[in-house]
Amino acid sequence: MSDPTFRQARLGEALKRLREQAGLSQRDAADRLRYNYQKLSRIENGQLPDYHGLRAMLDLYGVIVAEEPPFIDMWERANERGWWHPYGPDKNGYISLEHDAIRVSAFSLGYIPGLLQTERYMRAVFVGWHVQRSRRWIEDQIAIRIRRKQRLAGDDPLEYHAVIAETAFRHADREQLLHINEMAQLANVTVQVLSDSAGLNDGHTGAFVLLDFAYPGEMSVLYVEHPAGSTHVEEIEQVKASKLVFKHLSKLALTPDESAEWIGRLAAER
Repeated sequence: MSDPTFRQARLGEALKRLREQAGLSQRDAADRLRYNYQKLSRIENGQLPDYHGLRAMLDLYGVIVAEEPPFIDMWERANERGWWHPYGPDKNGYISLEHDAIRVSAFSLGYIPGLLQTERYMRAVFVGWHVQRSRRWIEDQIAIRIRRKQRLAGDDPLEYHAVIAETAFRHADREQLLHINEMAQLANVTVQVLSDSAGLNDGHTGAFVLLDFAYPGEMSVLYVEHPAGSTHVEEIEQVKASKLVFKHLSKLALTPDESAEWIGRLAAER
């Protein structure tokens, strides 16, 4: 059996919380559901229950009908295949995280963030990686990134806040710079430049992304990429500390209006 997706794991955790709030042990709940103990354990660890099994659990755990929709929605999301599936597995798990998030806060140190990149910049990034990739792989990655950018538009757009260090603009051409300012005009997009004049700060420890979700009980995830892959952090205190760092960096950075002017001046020079 493959590892559970982020959505499946979230549903399992939500069902576990409901069981605990109902004062039932895993074994007691399994007996009353006519499940064996191992089956309920697998469900709480991310195995997707069938629809009727889900409704039975919600009923047993005291969830009234009016409060069921968020959990039904979680189940439906966990049961569907993401649009990215034809491109291959989401190995780092980030695409599914971003797809489900309602808010993304990104601090970028070396690159323009993916959701603000032009196709030309994307291609330069992928070609520049030390690991040589096939043309097909590069085209697929560009297609994925362009599709991800659609989250910034539409009826229910992603709330996106990017703080970008000045060093990340070093290899951005005029087209890329103008594109950032164009995207920043969207009501749901905030872009700030952290200039070198801010001095040494927490941002020099590395780039990171914070994602907020509208799951029952709400939750946030810290996502960090590194040379060997990536790391997801869900531990509340660590995520909270990272949010304070992002808030501090946003205060050190130029305001959105000042940032747009700064980027505009840089574009005029290129």
